Amino acid sequence: MRQRPFSQVDVFTATPYLGNPLAVVLDGEGLSDDEMQRFTNWTNLSEATFLLPPTEAGRAGGADYRVRIFSPGRELPFAGHPTLGSCHAWLQAGGQPRQPGRIVQECGVGLVQLRQHGQQLAFAAPPLIKSGPLPEAEVQLIARGLGLSRSDILHHAWCDNGPNWRGVMLASAGQVLALQPDAAVLAGLDVGVVGPRGKVGVVAPHAPGTHEPAFEVRAFFPGNNGMAEDPVTGSLNAALAQWLIGAGLAPAQYVAAQGTALGRAGRVHVRQEDGEIWIGGHSTTCVRGEVLL
Repeated sequence: MRQRPFSQVDVFTATPYLGNPLAVVLDGEGLSDDEMQRFTNWTNLSEATFLLPPTEAGRAGGADYRVRIFSPGRELPFAGHPTLGSCHAWLQAGGQPRQPGRIVQECGVGLVQLRQHGQQLAFAAPPLIKSGPLPEAEVQLIARGLGLSRSDILHHAWCDNGPNWRGVMLASAGQVLALQPDAAVLAGLDVGVVGPRGKVGVVAPHAPGTHEPAFEVRAFFPGNNGMAEDPVTGSLNAALAQWLIGAGLAPAQYVAAQGTALGRAGRVHVRQEDGEIWIGGHSTTCVRGEVLL
């Protein structure tokens, strides 16, 4: 074991402790898979990342650094808030991108493009693995699990870009914030209907003319011996943006709020440019020091 530089970063917020936290070990060289997984489990956070030099192939593709992303129990090929938070920590630690304002991250899915918008970082939304409307039986089950009538779900779609998200759209942000999901029903969705990792993302617009973000988002998934809710979710917002903008349900640029029901104030900035969708936000470092690993 040795002392390694470490940061704990709050992602999708400019105000500490109102976003989604991430543990970042800035020097992961020499650590085994088991050591990375054990540390991640110990942090009790949704993800921890470990920064490494790019592989030879990654360096040839222009990668500035490599990241391995772990959640409790498994490694992830890609995740949104760990991508932004890791890049933020790398830059704060003195990382210098090959191209000013543009960063290339190497991770399990390959090379991910990031760029800086002032004080924000943004990543290019990965392509959807599955899109199109959900099966009607699943929509009815989701409605029941969310305590809604079927008619409350105005639109629905697969939002699967790796995590198996299913997106449903309601009429108002108030409805989204009032949801009290039934873990037993949605757990049945997970096991019996949608396979091993059933996840539901809910979105609705705020009233026009308010100073609120355009949309309110909540993300529910099986975990913690029941139903868990994610504070702010990069992968879900990336998939929602591709669905909503593509279907004409959202403008080409908007801000989504997430985490409100958990006492957070996550803000996800969405922008479509030249046919590509970028998902961005602020990050702030809350803890900086060293860890023994």
